[in-house]
Amino acid sequence: MNAPATQIKKSTRGYRSATPPGLVPEVRSPDFEFPEDLPKYWWDNDPVKTLLLGALSASFPPGEKFFIDSVRHYQDQITDPELKKAIRAFIGQEAHHSKEHKLMNGFLEERGVGLGRLEREVQWFMNKLRRNFTPERQLAHTVAVEHFTALMAEEFLLKFDALEEMDPRIAPVWAWHAIEESEHKAVAFDVYKSIGGSEFIRVTEMMVVSVIFPFFSTLHVIQLMKEDGQLGNLKSWAGAFNYMWGKPGVFRKLIPSYLKYYSPNFHPWNNDARDLVEKAKKRWLPASLQG
Repeated sequence: MNAPATQIKKSTRGYRSATPPGLVPEVRSPDFEFPEDLPKYWWDNDPVKTLLLGALSASFPPGEKFFIDSVRHYQDQITDPELKKAIRAFIGQEAHHSKEHKLMNGFLEERGVGLGRLEREVQWFMNKLRRNFTPERQLAHTVAVEHFTALMAEEFLLKFDALEEMDPRIAPVWAWHAIEESEHKAVAFDVYKSIGGSEFIRVTEMMVVSVIFPFFSTLHVIQLMKEDGQLGNLKSWAGAFNYMWGKPGVFRKLIPSYLKYYSPNFHPWNNDARDLVEKAKKRWLPASLQG
């Protein structure tokens, strides 16, 4: 049974966003090319690392369409002019992410990485959320995942050496995506707060996301490693585990920022990463995309 498409009627008065005034994400139109001689394991010549990002890439086309729809559902209720501009930019950025990763997924699929099946699984799950979640909880789901992706973008891809370890012809794709995840990290959150979204739903949906996001990510990596004949590659598994949770412990170091989400005073821009983003633009993006 479809969830009732009820509109939230709560007053939006009194919400003051912590997003820096005048900050509107920039919609870029990249045209990345994927070279035929790209190494099979293009991140640090490592199967687990490479297939982890491959699994994430498979989730982007259906996932980002869900995010767009959940924000667009409340677009007409927003009266703040800057937030209205930010919503349009958010939709534009996410649409380009979906397009470019669809191309990347097809390229990798042709090279024997089974991303098409994973993408269909994620699409099935997104459709299930649409059928069973209210619009409010769908938006809360988007807000939670946007916090995850912003953390991974800023604290993982842009701050650590992950991009430097990738083949230089594919690193700009991930840099561009990470930059834009940081730029629009508060748009869905500001929409949610502006329409009077429930704090209980916001927090409990993050609890749900905190289970399903790592579960499906791990499951999909295992599936890809098995298909690739690398499931028994203990060196790759151990190295990736150490990278994520040991030293440097990239994911372990995300925990304090992740936990801040549960504070009633949380706002994505409490972590102002604009300097980090500017450095990444100059390092990884062509001049035409730097803005």
